[in-house]
Amino acid sequence: MTKEIDLKIKEKIAASDRILIVSHVRPDADAAGSVLGLGLALQQAGKEVQMVLEDGADNFDYIPGSEQIVRKADGSFDMIVVVDCSDPDRVGDALNGYGSPDLVVDHHKTNLNFGTYNVVEPEQAATAAILYDHIPDWGLAFNEAVATSLLSGLVGDTIGFRTSNVDSSVMRRAAALMDLGADLTHIYREELVLKSYEAVRYWGAGLNRILHKDGLVWTYLTLDDREKIGYAGNDDADLVNVLSAVREAEIALIFIEQEHNQVKVSWRARPGLDVSGIAFSFGGGGHAAAAGADIDGDLNEIMARVIEKTRDLLASPK
Repeated sequence: MTKEIDLKIKEKIAASDRILIVSHVRPDADAAGSVLGLGLALQQAGKEVQMVLEDGADNFDYIPGSEQIVRKADGSFDMIVVVDCSDPDRVGDALNGYGSPDLVVDHHKTNLNFGTYNVVEPEQAATAAILYDHIPDWGLAFNEAVATSLLSGLVGDTIGFRTSNVDSSVMRRAAALMDLGADLTHIYREELVLKSYEAVRYWGAGLNRILHKDGLVWTYLTLDDREKIGYAGNDDADLVNVLSAVREAEIALIFIEQEHNQVKVSWRARPGLDVSGIAFSFGGGGHAAAAGADIDGDLNEIMARVIEKTRDLLASPK
């Protein structure tokens, strides 16, 4: 990332009155926190900002400003920003009719660099960390709400500072955000400790089917599970992180059946293994230790294909 590109982004922001910020479908805390962190900083600078997540932000009501997030863009914009998203398909229909983004900010190693300006730093633990570094360079400032949003993204993508890419620089960013007013205890509890009754019952459906063989642990969740239990989301309620805690799991896999004959697949890997390539081969992306893909087709057929390819990775020389 050069100072010249930072200057161009700063000039683009300064020249823009209405700015659209979007992130990926089925948003996680880094997606929501990054949208809100940048969006609230832009609002503080006097910009009119529309923040869009196709699946909404109902799970992130503890982040300041989450009530401003809408599911569909409306109107015209001088600048379009995509955060925490490796390719344009991952934003769903949020950018339909709006063309390519002016700015992409992301930390996925499989990013396609699909913006006019691409601030893609795969070595970063979260997109929120990238924004923390660059917000001052873009002529913007922090306040307590911005800090809370960014710390939420950092906590979420590191699973509470437990991922292998957490180093002292990540902890220094977290400490700085706390000094700006972000409440780490509250964020940690809301993001990683508290679960709804329905989410825990949903976990039960998946855990009841868990299988293990040769370092691979996997399970699946169906549309029927969601309907019977009354779980409102279309994700796994973070069950994949429970699977990755199994001592024997070198790789954890979960399959979540979606509407329209589609399956969401999530991988989690131990340090030393890289599952991003497998995800990319199925049209997805991510990081070495955590990746995902949305695959069209029948649940059982997709499970067979993905498990076979993941086993091949485990069997290959380390």
